[in-house]
Amino acid sequence: MATEPKPTININLDTTPILYTDRIFITINQFGVVFDVTQKTGNQTRIITRIGMSREHAKKLTTDLGKLLAVTESDTKTKQN
Repeated sequence: MATEPKPTININLDTTPILYTDRIFITINQFGVVFDVTQKTGNQTRIITRIGMSREHAKKLTTDLGKLLAVTESDTKTKQN
């Protein structure tokens, strides 16, 4: 079975900032998943972006994120000490 080529990813750093989040609200139904990504500012929580995806995509995200966290966990512990 042939492997798919990795896509080329382009990003405009001026218009695509990294947004820090301290809370995520997740809504799930039979059609998909929505992440409301928020920041707490004072006594309010502000939604800074919303991300929607299929249930299948959310499962893949969970699997891939878990793998990446596991692989980098020992590196992170070493750097913090």
